[in-house]
Amino acid sequence: MVWKKLGSHNFSSCPNGSIQWIWDVLGECAQDGWDEASVGLGLISILCFAASTFPQFIKAYKTGNMDQALSLWFLLGWIGGDSCNLIGSFLADQLPLQTYTAVYYVSADLVMLTLYFYYKFRKRPSPLSAPINSMLLFLMGTACATPLLSAAGPVAAPREAFRGRALLSVEPGSKPFTRQEIIGFVIGSVSSVLYLLSRLPQIRTNFLRKSTQGISYSLFALVMLGNTLYGLSVLLKNPEEGQSEGSYLLHHLPWLVGSLGVLLLDTIISIQFLVYRRSAAASELEPLLLPS
Repeated sequence: MVWKKLGSHNFSSCPNGSIQWIWDVLGECAQDGWDEASVGLGLISILCFAASTFPQFIKAYKTGNMDQALSLWFLLGWIGGDSCNLIGSFLADQLPLQTYTAVYYVSADLVMLTLYFYYKFRKRPSPLSAPINSMLLFLMGTACATPLLSAAGPVAAPREAFRGRALLSVEPGSKPFTRQEIIGFVIGSVSSVLYLLSRLPQIRTNFLRKSTQGISYSLFALVMLGNTLYGLSVLLKNPEEGQSEGSYLLHHLPWLVGSLGVLLLDTIISIQFLVYRRSAAASELEPLLLPS
């Protein structure tokens, strides 16, 4: 049971063979049922993430209050986390499906932000809002890109193994971190923190409004399902040949935290949907129950 990073597309490099289409399309060496289940769940998670944004787009078109319903900091945290996720996945040699998912994340976030600003400026145009928000996006992008640029220098050329802390090489079968993977690991960790922090402004916005009107619950429901399948996809994948399971989990830890860790906060948002919609329904029924 092996997953192997195969830089060249040489099918014979897959020790025990692989399903041909998985190798041809994804470049992954799926050698047994666990690997096949990992790929299957990963593909379904991408479909969930792809489908999650469309209900919100439709909701925004119908209500026209997306700028009031969604917190800007939620969207900025989301796109910041997804950008770091993409860069970190590439540098830290994560599974191909993780990188493909991250590419879609960033694309969908840009569409969501575009809609947010469209509805915001259509109602309340402000000469200062656009420069301020653009500066925030620039600073987030710079924070994620700086480690990547520093790796492009002469010091990053030799990919020497890092064996500094015992945590990174405590087991005989542990895979040492290369310098590039350390940078990717750090950026991935930043991504997971941004994911966790991004939910807090949205929870606060819902609490202050005492409403979730203008937000499609399908957005959060499908994201929760996608994150669950994404995390399971990573957990089911077999480690590299000679790599221990503990070492494998350590290499993927930031991405597991980013996907499975936000489930608790998304559950809180789900409870808000339930509570505030019941309150709204009760408010609508109250005049009908009063004696005339």
